Amino acid sequence: MLSQVQNLPARNEGEDPRARYFESIHLLERLHRLLLDLVKDEFERLGIDLNPVQAMLLYNLGGSEVSAGELRSRGMYQGSNVSYNLKKLVMMGYVHHERSDIDRRAVRIRLTPQGIAIRRTVAALFARHADGLAMSGTLDDPPLEGVNRQWRRIERFWGDQIRYIY
Repeated sequence: MLSQVQNLPARNEGEDPRARYFESIHLLERLHRLLLDLVKDEFERLGIDLNPVQAMLLYNLGGSEVSAGELRSRGMYQGSNVSYNLKKLVMMGYVHHERSDIDRRAVRIRLTPQGIAIRRTVAALFARHADGLAMSGTLDDPPLEGVNRQWRRIERFWGDQIRYIY
């Protein structure tokens, strides 16, 4: 799986910045799919009957109590129905939900002890990956904090484009 990401052609310093941007978009999409595949493989190995989107919903919910809309804005659930997955997670006992006392239309959700256990499983998987990447030096060239800073700038730019388009 990771070999797909590592087999990218070397960047030519004189290359058009648009080409590097397009490559980044494609890489981001592939990385997201690979992340979901990694979570799926881990859960299959452990015999846990959750799909990767449900696992990521539990992971991103964490210790918070939020609305479905807030949770949706925290993660990438492209092509998935967050409401459907949350309903399934409630039925399976991973998430507790209750109507807000202030606004009866709003539903607040939080993890149950079973959901917390799944979140820990995902966190342990990510920790193992982070340790392996750190040991290999992959996170140092370029330094990951610089890469993350650049992605946050792109995130802000994209968010601004959505906000100001209308």
